[in-house]
Amino acid sequence: MKWLIVSLVVGLVVGCISAFFLSSLHFISDWRESHLWIIAGLPMGGLLIGLLYHHYGDRSSRGNNLLIDEIHQPSHRIPLRMAPLVLFSTLLTHLLGGSAGREGTAVQIGGAISDQLSKSKYFSAEDRKILICIGISAGFASVFGTPIAGAIFALEVLTIGRIRYEAILPCFLTAIIADYSCRFWEIPHTHYGIASIPELTPEIFLWTILVGVLFGLVAKSFAQLNRFWSELFRKSVKYPPLRPLLGGIVIALAVWL
Repeated sequence: MKWLIVSLVVGLVVGCISAFFLSSLHFISDWRESHLWIIAGLPMGGLLIGLLYHHYGDRSSRGNNLLIDEIHQPSHRIPLRMAPLVLFSTLLTHLLGGSAGREGTAVQIGGAISDQLSKSKYFSAEDRKILICIGISAGFASVFGTPIAGAIFALEVLTIGRIRYEAILPCFLTAIIADYSCRFWEIPHTHYGIASIPELTPEIFLWTILVGVLFGLVAKSFAQLNRFWSELFRKSVKYPPLRPLLGGIVIALAVWL
């Protein structure tokens, strides 16, 4: 009964916020495409976001890493301010032509909201891990319209390579409720259609293995390069708000050129 109530509350709240997020995203993306000059404001937008996180973000600036750390090594409650900060930052970034994924935004909003329930005496330290995963599943499921994928994603974040059975029902239930909650507002999701699927032949099977290895190597390279450049940027530019300002200048100039 406890998890049923939690799933209902978190699913409804996060689903409605995702609906607002998606509708806002559609509006500002269409507006930007018809007013491309606004990309010139990207550096100042980056500076504003950097200042907000530097002065008011607290631990929110760690983003998805904060959620993962709090699941595996709980220390402090995820600040609720993470939700409005990441929502505003993502919308502003899209408006000004920057690159920002929607999955991180949805996951952070869901995790920040669901973790607030851990203040209650009815939730233990182990329950708190499930609470955060519930929020993650709600955010992922509602923003993409994929409840099964959202629930599985959250369960794998909880324990990589092993499923915790007590978390299965809450995660799936919350994901389904969040998805329906978002769809209630008739917000369209982006659909990726596959025109045809080739027959599974020995040749196709071998190609699948090969590209699977290549995708894995590319992903590993991307993660390592991302870590390298982030660390180099952090050491080179000591004042954090200047980093998104400089990044915005580079992107705006690249678009102009």
